[in-house]
Amino acid sequence: MAQSGRFEEQMLPLFGDSLAKTDDVSSDEAAANALPQGRLPSYIKDHRARLRERFMAGGASAIPDYELLELLLFRSIPRQDVKPLARRLLDQFGDFNRVVTASPERLGQVQGIGQAVICDLKILEAAAQRMARAKVMQRQVISGWDALLDYCHTAMAHRETEQFRVLYLDRKNVLIADEEQGRGTVDHVPVYPREVAKRALELNASALILVHNHPSGDPTPSQADIAMTRKVEAALEALGITLHDHLIIGASVELSFRSDGLL
Repeated sequence: MAQSGRFEEQMLPLFGDSLAKTDDVSSDEAAANALPQGRLPSYIKDHRARLRERFMAGGASAIPDYELLELLLFRSIPRQDVKPLARRLLDQFGDFNRVVTASPERLGQVQGIGQAVICDLKILEAAAQRMARAKVMQRQVISGWDALLDYCHTAMAHRETEQFRVLYLDRKNVLIADEEQGRGTVDHVPVYPREVAKRALELNASALILVHNHPSGDPTPSQADIAMTRKVEAALEALGITLHDHLIIGASVELSFRSDGLL
């Protein structure tokens, strides 16, 4: 399963000072935090320098979530003490991963968050997902199962609504396509077995894996999940296509239909 903070250490160096062009705060907060001639007080400069040194020496494990957020916010908001904003984000969303994966709409509701911060957080999220996805695409899934689970957790574990994905495999169980079939509410996403089967034929897939998340964090399948899986399995079986598994991604653990005897 994926662990919180696994990708942050790799991602932060991607955000160079070139991103630090916009002071992304509300007008009221900008006025309250205005600095003479756009210069940071020495105590803030010293704090930033010490934090960067600690990160470079010890990596993400050497600093807590709010300081990891500070490092990112330094780039988005170069002329302000961002520690209070980092704290507000964690108070609102709970942990670093949930901050990064929060929707732009919800991020925008936090005081002091504007488009520059939202853009940087979404770039970080996309980079983490792309790195995880690169480890599984065009590779043999069965021999790289841990990498597949890491990718699914990175892409889906902290989403606030359900998402349904289909992983299409060729005859050698190499992942040839990863596609989002639908998004839904906090506890439901519509799935159409015929569409899943039709797409498998278009891709000339020999097998597939279903994946969806439970925003509640509990991966226990509902009766609707079980019924839907059986319908998809029946539709695929008629076409000679194998359903290898259905994974439900929770906050920190996943459930495998195959391992639990539901397939």
